[in-house]
Amino acid sequence: MPALIDLTIETFRVLFEDDLPDLLGPGVFAHDHGDWQNDYRHEVPTLHDPGNDKFVIVAEEEGQILGYVGWQLDDNRSGRLEMVAVHPNAQRRGVATALCRRAVEELRRHGAAVVHIGTGGDAFHAPARRLYESLGFVGWPVVDYAKAV
Repeated sequence: MPALIDLTIETFRVLFEDDLPDLLGPGVFAHDHGDWQNDYRHEVPTLHDPGNDKFVIVAEEEGQILGYVGWQLDDNRSGRLEMVAVHPNAQRRGVATALCRRAVEELRRHGAAVVHIGTGGDAFHAPARRLYESLGFVGWPVVDYAKAV
């Protein structure tokens, strides 16, 4: 688990240190993401909880973790992919594609009728959006506003 946490922090470092502070403004960023590394230290361990139908698939090469994806199934036969993370040094090599395909297959095998995944609409997440669309996911418009008060 420590390796997955470290990988997650490295994967999203550019987003949280370079992109989001300017995009959201200092007040919203500080409130929502000011402790983003510790947020991941708490969130990532919750992704694998087989007793609650939550699992993680890991991609490795020569003993190094390249990336992972969490997936879960709810009682309504809806699946969800959570936290697709690939280390920056392993990106653009098909790792996320393979992970997502495997997770969708596992969800199908466990009875999922539909699989969901969410991502950001910002430039950092553009490769993720392309990936999900290439896998047949259909995006629908969602707008979430925030304002520091």
